[in-house]
Amino acid sequence: MKQDGPVPTEIRLHQKSRLMEIGFSDGKVFRLPYEYLRVYSPSAEVRGHGPGQEVLQTGKRAIEIASLEPVGSYAVQPTFSDGHATGIYSWDYLYHLGENQERMWAEYLARLEKADASRD
Repeated sequence: MKQDGPVPTEIRLHQKSRLMEIGFSDGKVFRLPYEYLRVYSPSAEVRGHGPGQEVLQTGKRAIEIASLEPVGSYAVQPTFSDGHATGIYSWDYLYHLGENQERMWAEYLARLEKADASRD
């Protein structure tokens, strides 16, 4: 699978602060909270199988990444502490999550509020 965009030069998991720090070849560095990665998992379990089938993820504030496995030379697959392990995060998707973190996090919080759901 060919990558069009920047590729990671470093990925670090910070277990205490529950952040994935990822540096890209264009010099950008993103610090992505595990909770953010979990609620925006690219898996069918979270995204559904088509538009409008997304499943709102709740109660993920304290989520941890138990392990992180490479997938070829284009992605990683985390195993989260709640057992979720089916999301494959391509470099492009991780970059997208980093670039759009503020907006996407605000959208997630708004969806939680609308559903009267909790991060805890």
